[in-house]
Amino acid sequence: MPHASSLIATIVVGIGLAFILGTIANRLRISLLVGYLLAGVAIGPYTPGFTADQVLAQQLADIGVILLMFGVGLHFSFHDLMAIRATVIPGAIAQVAASTGLGWLLAWLLGASPAGTLFGVALSVASTVVLMRALQERHLVDTERGRVVVGWLIVQDMLMVIVLVLLPPLAAALAQQGGGGGAAIDYGSLAASLGITLAKVAAFIGLMLLVGRRAIPMLLHYIAHTGSRELFRLAVLSVALGVAFVAAELFEVSFALGAFFAGMTLSESELSQAAAEESLPFRDAFAVLFFVSVGMLFDPAILLRDPVGIGGVVFLVVVANPCLGFLAARLFGAGFDAALLLAAGIAQIGEFSFILADLGIRVGALDESVRHLVLAASILSILVNPLFFAVPDWLLPRLRLHPSAAVAPDAVPSGAPLAPTRVTDHAVLIGYGRVGRLVAQGLAERGWPILVIEDAEDAFERAKAGPGEAIQGNAADDRVLAAANLSNARMLLVAIPNAFEAGQIVEQARAANPGLEIIARAHFDAEVEHLMRHGADTVIMGEREIARSMLERAARQVRGAS
Repeated sequence: MPHASSLIATIVVGIGLAFILGTIANRLRISLLVGYLLAGVAIGPYTPGFTADQVLAQQLADIGVILLMFGVGLHFSFHDLMAIRATVIPGAIAQVAASTGLGWLLAWLLGASPAGTLFGVALSVASTVVLMRALQERHLVDTERGRVVVGWLIVQDMLMVIVLVLLPPLAAALAQQGGGGGAAIDYGSLAASLGITLAKVAAFIGLMLLVGRRAIPMLLHYIAHTGSRELFRLAVLSVALGVAFVAAELFEVSFALGAFFAGMTLSESELSQAAAEESLPFRDAFAVLFFVSVGMLFDPAILLRDPVGIGGVVFLVVVANPCLGFLAARLFGAGFDAALLLAAGIAQIGEFSFILADLGIRVGALDESVRHLVLAASILSILVNPLFFAVPDWLLPRLRLHPSAAVAPDAVPSGAPLAPTRVTDHAVLIGYGRVGRLVAQGLAERGWPILVIEDAEDAFERAKAGPGEAIQGNAADDRVLAAANLSNARMLLVAIPNAFEAGQIVEQARAANPGLEIIARAHFDAEVEHLMRHGADTVIMGEREIARSMLERAARQVRGAS
């Protein structure tokens, strides 16, 4: 098949099958990731039928990693990173070191001790994509405990960059020793390699903080003033992909780390929200291809060939690593809730594990059997990881009943109730962005009691300083709507641009108060129908309102002239 056709086939079949199996997974009320991974297994080389191009799939997955980490950086400022450095830097290093030690021990028990250290490192680092996807689905990225987890991931990524640079010379020396050559490790050469790597990372970070923090916002502001949404979207993608590529090619920093700092330099700009919205569709599509590419690497037959080895690596990843992460986080000052969320999140491994395993095979430090163990551990841990997030949801509400439980007040798990507002006969406003702020101002001028619900940290801070009360959280969460006292409200105004999420909010609000006046916004006719079908009384589409205002003004001019 020609190369171009192979690329198209990989995208079409991968996304199409992921959609089908993801829909089935959603119907069965299990994680969508299960469907995506199984789609990859189905089109991989170890199952009959169509086989997608693994090289192309991995490159497409890399784009997903770049866009995802760029989005994370948009919600994570340098100030946030520095505020938690005393916890995440020593904590992540301690957890990776301890997990590596256990991995070495497991490799020794399995008879693969020459590759034990690298094997342990590959099993010690969590998948950034998987964990960030889980945090975003639960709207935890902008919370205090979410920042601890993100900072932990960043430190792990930095450690892996160092390992990838040091691995080739170190593996060559170890291979000589293992082969009886007796060659001593050249520690001077290793120290020089480490120094060069740290200097490159420091140079990249310094460049982004000193130059990127000014140049990138200035570029996007200039493009925004052109009035072209298409050019703005293209500029956002160019920044995310371009900085990640330069970071990898010139500074030998990972794509993920480069994209994260690209987003972080833009996080304090007023255009950060717009940049996040414009990159979201691409981010979601390529993230799906990442999970499909992971599934393609899995050979299901290994479950029968080496059940003992599979059991050992899965135990280390889903039991030992979370325990070590929890203890390290608590030891270095993280709150109980943050440590518990971290433990649930790192109970899986992913993209860096594959990269380390592939490089280890190329330099002769690992053999194929060890790589299959790593892949099996990744697939199985990603499959069961959603179950681990149920632990904080179940445990934290129960700990809150005991005064001795050290749980941070801002960490509200999925099962915990929120204190309901005492405001009555009020307007509930969902979203405090550009539209929401104008609506709130107009309601306040008319003397309406207002309750604002906003998820994003920066917008929530503005809402607290504005008129009325404010609740931080996602309004699609039934706990948040319960706290809004909808049964005694006069009106619900849904000002968020996401029509699918708005539909969930409208549906729940209609069930809570059948007589509530509900007004929502939309961009397209299909969104209008969607929101009306879910219970909205009025749906306002911006283009229609602009056209109506223009026509009314034109009609007044005609009447005045006559």
